[in-house]
Amino acid sequence: MKRRNFIGTSAAASVGFLTTSAAMANNENKNLSPKLKYNINHSVCYWCYDSIPFEDFLKHLVAMDIRSIDLVGPDEFPLLKKYNIHASMCWGAGKGIVEGWNDPKLHDELIADYERVIPLVAEAGYTNLICFSGNRNGMDDMVGLRNCAKGLKQLMPLAEKHGVVLQMELLNSKINHKDYMCDTSEWGVSLCETIGSENFKLLYDIYHMQIMEGDIIRNIQDYHQYYGHYHTGGNPGRHEIDETQEIFYPAVMKAIVETGYTGHVAQEFVPSWEDKLAALKQGVTICDV
Repeated sequence: MKRRNFIGTSAAASVGFLTTSAAMANNENKNLSPKLKYNINHSVCYWCYDSIPFEDFLKHLVAMDIRSIDLVGPDEFPLLKKYNIHASMCWGAGKGIVEGWNDPKLHDELIADYERVIPLVAEAGYTNLICFSGNRNGMDDMVGLRNCAKGLKQLMPLAEKHGVVLQMELLNSKINHKDYMCDTSEWGVSLCETIGSENFKLLYDIYHMQIMEGDIIRNIQDYHQYYGHYHTGGNPGRHEIDETQEIFYPAVMKAIVETGYTGHVAQEFVPSWEDKLAALKQGVTICDV
C-alpha cells in the first residue's frame, strides 16, 4: 500500500545525486511553513496520523501553520489550548457510525450523551460536533429520515442556546461504510430541511461523495448552504489528493471559496508516503487556492 517518491533518470550517477538533493530539500522543507493564503481555513483529521503522538502532531501543525484539527474530543481540548490549535470538528458523543439517529430505540441514550457534550464543546469555544445516521439494517430511507429528524429536533434548542452546530457526515455505503444511510446529498439535504435549524448541517466528505454521486462542484454550488464542513481524500484509495487520483482539488476548493464559505476544510486522506507530514503539507498546499 505504501509508495515512495523517487526521481528517475537514465544515468546512474544522476540518480545518486538527485536522490541526495531531494532528501536534503525534503529535510529543509520540514522546517519551513507553507506560505498559506488562508482563503481556505485548513484543518486535518488526526486519526490519519495517529502513529504520531498527539502532542508531537500538534507541534508539527504549529510549524506548518495549520491552525485547526478535526475529530477531537474534550479529553484533547487542554492540549489544543496549549498550542493554540482550534477544534474545527469535535466528537465524543454518540455510538459511532453504525448505530445512529435513524434508530428511535437509541434516541434517549443519544440525546443524553449529546446533552452532556454540547456544553463542553461550547465552553471550550468550539462550534461543530459530528453525528451519524447509522446503518439502514433493512429500514426504508424515508422512515430513517423521519426518525433522525425526530431525535435531532429535540437537541436543537440546546444546540442553538450554546451556538453548537451538529453536523451529520455524508459517507459512502459502497466501499467503506456498507449500509450507511446518510450516503447522498439528496437524503442529507432533505434531513436538513425537515429539521429546519441553522444548527444542523452536513459534513460533506468529498472523497465519499465522489464515490456515491460525483458531480462534486455542481453539488457544492447547489447545496452549499447545507454543507457546514468539508473533508478531503483521494479517490480511488483515499490516499494523497494529488495527480495520482481522479479529483482535481484546486477546482473543488475554488468552488467552495466562491460560495462564500468561511468554515474549515480538513485533510482526511490516509498517507501512503513514508513521510506522512510531507504528504499532509502537499495536501494543504494543493487546497490553498
